Amino acid sequence: MKKNKFLTILFSIAGLISINSCEEYLDVESLSNTAEKQQFDSASDTFSALVGVYNATMGDNTYGQRMNLILSQSGDDMRTSGDYNANDRRGVSCFGAIPTNTELIRPFLDTYAGIERANLVIKNIPLSPVMQTGSEADKKLMNRYLGEALTLRAHFYHDLIKNWGDVPFQDVPSADLPDLYLAKTDRDIIYDKILDDLLKAEDLVPWRSEANTTAQRISKAAVKGLRARIALARAGYSLRRNPQMMMQGSNPQKYYQIAYDECKDIINSGQHQLNSSYEGLFRSLHTNTPDATNEIIYAIGAFGGNSRTDSKIGYYNGLRHDDTDWKSSGGINAIPVYFYEFTKYDLRRDVNIAIFRVNTSKQADLQTSINWNDGKFRKSWTSITGTSQNLGIDWPLLRYSDILLMFAEADNEIHNGPSQEAINAVMAVRQRAYAGNLGQVGTIPTDKTGFFNFIVKERMLEFGGEGLRKYDLIRWNLLETKINETRQKLTQFMNGTGAYTNVPEYIFYKKPASSVSNYVPTKTAQQNVLDIDFYLNGIAKADVFYSPNQSVSTPSGYTKVNWRLAMTQPYISGDPVKSYAYYFQPNRKELLPIAADVINSNYKLTQDYGY
Repeated sequence: MKKNKFLTILFSIAGLISINSCEEYLDVESLSNTAEKQQFDSASDTFSALVGVYNATMGDNTYGQRMNLILSQSGDDMRTSGDYNANDRRGVSCFGAIPTNTELIRPFLDTYAGIERANLVIKNIPLSPVMQTGSEADKKLMNRYLGEALTLRAHFYHDLIKNWGDVPFQDVPSADLPDLYLAKTDRDIIYDKILDDLLKAEDLVPWRSEANTTAQRISKAAVKGLRARIALARAGYSLRRNPQMMMQGSNPQKYYQIAYDECKDIINSGQHQLNSSYEGLFRSLHTNTPDATNEIIYAIGAFGGNSRTDSKIGYYNGLRHDDTDWKSSGGINAIPVYFYEFTKYDLRRDVNIAIFRVNTSKQADLQTSINWNDGKFRKSWTSITGTSQNLGIDWPLLRYSDILLMFAEADNEIHNGPSQEAINAVMAVRQRAYAGNLGQVGTIPTDKTGFFNFIVKERMLEFGGEGLRKYDLIRWNLLETKINETRQKLTQFMNGTGAYTNVPEYIFYKKPASSVSNYVPTKTAQQNVLDIDFYLNGIAKADVFYSPNQSVSTPSGYTKVNWRLAMTQPYISGDPVKSYAYYFQPNRKELLPIAADVINSNYKLTQDYGY
């Protein structure tokens, strides 16, 4: 696959960086004062140091797998596949992770490695001789690098806070600290610091068009969008240490205003638009094709075919392939009732949720409702075949649709109800989802509570499988509520009551001849579903998921697949190994435990939250 120029430069330089990775928590970088000065004595050398900061966002331990696909599970859209184990990825998804869980230590340590690298860049750029005697062009470049490093550091701290709450804070390199053993800093103090840093970075980093750069490089819109996201987190709820309960941040209106202003600046800039194709947007990530509309404001790059710089996106998660050409594991399952949050007209449904897997003959095998996968990432949408687990798929950290919905949310809070601008922003997202069926978009509420609830659901539909939902629910203090609602919905789904009265108990479909491969990855996700040969019994194919069964007998030549019948009580509650969110406890499990080895390395660091 062809990568953009920035990533090509990034990875060619990565092996030459003289700033070494911080392999353990708060390790001091092994640079002498002389070596540190030499690293920043030119714009080109400084860029190589900045590359090291970007590099810390990549690979298995951060946005190649763990930070975005494992720690983000589960909300009310997706969960990790498989049975509960306190010491692996499934422990995280069931809210039962313990301090020895193997998924916790590397994201924490590698994120601090990124902070250490960013601190070195942020410290040394103002001290560089380039800033004193260099050309104006080089000074401008150095300031841009400074803005990018400030933004990346803010991103790193946001990742730490949303997963672990209060954490040790340092904004200078470890070598400059009088004491390496740092206690936790209140998250609001950290948030306020990084929000100020991002405000500074806005003036240093150019708009994408001004720099002729791509989504893998931080632009002014990326800075502003991240600042809006962090401001909403600061305004919202989080699990506090004392008292140990979910509490809203102080002075929330101030932070809603920040989010509103930043999003409005991006909207007014004309730099970014919605891609007309929701599916096409995600396909472009698989082929590294530039998104002409620039909807993807910032994507974390993946490159190199290894666990340090590439990603397992599309292999670990996404549509499951059992065939040898596109072998992938399908490690994330869609919660069955998530499928029914979408209407049959919503084009996002079949992109977000894969109700089939591809068998060894490249045929679409319809799956029972408890075995559906997330579908936005599919190995068969790449050009990579065979058993490779690293597919070079970038992670879309920030999209323009998020800007529109954050703007609408902040507008609603500031004005005690939505303005027409806010309604229009949400409508734009809806209309893209209902392209070809605009009459089915529905009415957007205009009262504050109704509009907020509409956004809560719209974000669920728009960002399913993108690692945002759990954190959204936490900042709204809705995680407990939505987990309980989901259990109630699953019970209704199992019993065929309420909204699921017309959901079939089972579905019949006919497999093609063994020599026929009926899964065609170039077709749309919706067409892949419609290509399945369902037994219709007089109903339209689009209605097969919404019509109760008329016959119990399996028609000749068809295979019976349990739909509602796949749902059983152990999936819902009562089974400590299989039940959805079984170990969740309010005012405790909104945050993860810090890895035991990290706690043991710093006598000032406390575990908290009953872990």
